[in-house]
Amino acid sequence: MALVELVMPKMGESIMEATILHWLKKPGDKIEQDESVLEVATDKVDTEVPSTHAGILKEILAKEGEVVKVGKPIAVITTDADDVKAPAAPAAESRKAEPVKQEIKETVAVAAQGSNGANGVHVTDYKSSGRFYSPLVKNIAKEENIPVAELETIAGSGSEGRVTKKDILNYVQHRKLGATVQQVQHHVSVGSTAAPQRVPVSISGGDEIIEMDRMRKMIAERMVDSKRISPHVTSFVEADVTNIVFWRNKVKNEFQKREGDALTFTPIFIEAVALAIKDFPMINVQVDGDRIIKKKDINIGMAVALPTGNLIVPVIRNADQYNIGGLAKIVNDLAKRARENKLKPDDLAGGTFTVSNVGSFGNVMGTPIIMQPQVAILALGAVQKKPAVIETPYGDAIAIRHKMFLSHSYDHRVVDGALGGSLVRRVADYLEKFDVNRSI
Repeated sequence: MALVELVMPKMGESIMEATILHWLKKPGDKIEQDESVLEVATDKVDTEVPSTHAGILKEILAKEGEVVKVGKPIAVITTDADDVKAPAAPAAESRKAEPVKQEIKETVAVAAQGSNGANGVHVTDYKSSGRFYSPLVKNIAKEENIPVAELETIAGSGSEGRVTKKDILNYVQHRKLGATVQQVQHHVSVGSTAAPQRVPVSISGGDEIIEMDRMRKMIAERMVDSKRISPHVTSFVEADVTNIVFWRNKVKNEFQKREGDALTFTPIFIEAVALAIKDFPMINVQVDGDRIIKKKDINIGMAVALPTGNLIVPVIRNADQYNIGGLAKIVNDLAKRARENKLKPDDLAGGTFTVSNVGSFGNVMGTPIIMQPQVAILALGAVQKKPAVIETPYGDAIAIRHKMFLSHSYDHRVVDGALGGSLVRRVADYLEKFDVNRSI
């Protein structure tokens, strides 16, 4: 018999912590190796954590709702193997340590000595906030009676501007000394911008109040951050995609029969985007302070609408290295797994450029918001039949053509109109010059 610790696994290149949503097993349950034990949520996706060993779940070390760093133990498993190395700290000793929440309460209690006005009653329903706060931060805020409006003024030093435990404890300390919110923000993050005061909402008896789910809160936070970080500019081009429509109609049934996959317009458009990015590599960059990071790989994210109404953006890595057939398989696989909530964190990481198909909703154009830290995003409008003037050897003529708008939003800090406009024009050129005789 041996005891092994189940630790929070690494689930992506940029993911350092995860929130425990739900334990699928309870102490005493038998578990098999690679069997899912719990569900966790990262800032990118919800996923299940499998067991690294077979045995009996002896003890759960992290409760539902807790935020756990990658590599930290979350449970203890009793195994039958004798050659399994026992954990460095036995479970009995781990129980001697006080729970995380108790530690937080004591820390806050110490910081609260000599507080001014800490006994006042404030609104602490943090679900109403548009920002994401970890359970630890909310616990501290509740103990200190910090209202939602005040909590939103705290500048965060964590990932994507999130408020960390250090940030709020630092704020609490200054708060007790009588410092103003603006002074604390200056000490925590010089030059940071305080969250604007929200306009009060009028609610009548017939109105329905709907709580944002976790994903919607993250989307809201990231969209606001992106508009705050990047000065958005959008360029529009109308492309003639008649050749593409005819070619797809000619080969889609054969492709479906041979490959078992549908051939949509999306992989054709993504191929054109990847070719244009190779022509204008300075659109494939990211901004890090005063530095521009030119990305080697062309990883194209594609926005997928979920049944819940939310959007998620899985990434096609090295999109320029696939033909249309290969792109079609990847696009269909990512879209299917996105709608079934089976994406892995790495499926959402590493994007360098994003494509959003607003035409799937019947929209002719849009002004998409950039996915940080990328600097550009392209919206694909609906394909529509239109009368158009075409040139023939016998003069100009009016014909019915298939047209679509391309809307390219870009970060004007590093992408000027010449580059942003040239990129979207080049995408249209590749679409219009599509070879109707190519095979797939």
